[in-house]
Amino acid sequence: MSTLDLFADEHPTGAESIGPQSVVLRGHALPHAVQLLEAVEGIAARAPLRHLVTPGGFTMSVAMTNCGALGWTSDRRGYRYSAIDPLSGQPWPAMPAVFVRLAGEAAAAAGFDGFVPDACLINQYLPGTRLSLHQDRDEHDLGAPIVSVSLGMPATFLFGGLARTDSTARVPLQHGDVVVWGGVDRLRHHGVLPLKDQPHPLLGGRRINLTFRKAG
Repeated sequence: MSTLDLFADEHPTGAESIGPQSVVLRGHALPHAVQLLEAVEGIAARAPLRHLVTPGGFTMSVAMTNCGALGWTSDRRGYRYSAIDPLSGQPWPAMPAVFVRLAGEAAAAAGFDGFVPDACLINQYLPGTRLSLHQDRDEHDLGAPIVSVSLGMPATFLFGGLARTDSTARVPLQHGDVVVWGGVDRLRHHGVLPLKDQPHPLLGGRRINLTFRKAG
């Protein structure tokens, strides 16, 4: 299978199309980065990052938590959304206004007006951490896009097709980049290659990814 490599230095700013209804908004989150990271710390203080177990019994290398009306979780019983954090027995922390505003603006910039997320998955990557190819299909509303914000260390985003065996594009992502996909691309497989140890001035050896969804 052929692999399409897209290099960030060819598109240092602005929007970069990676599919019929998929786009990378280079640096779109940079003006809000400090606010976003401060909000992440507050959320993690109430709903700590954790390594979830898959239905197959594997422990995910990515540490995660959630904010918003719904949070994504996994255990031996399956993948699902829940209004309650299973660790605390309390509702997930509310989604900060800066999160909602950024997600809506990014979606609109990609052609998806009126996007209001009710779930934000917060993933923490360390050197060597990866995310295998998968589809986001646990949401009730598949008509809404996915908005994914990268903060901290750079990563290589894998963007495939509707079938797991389709070829994948390798899309380098830097601090502040936002990926939006929806419409005909909504169920495309995607993942992240193992992170290289390239410390970032704000986050050191960490990458934080915010993934906004309309789950309910």
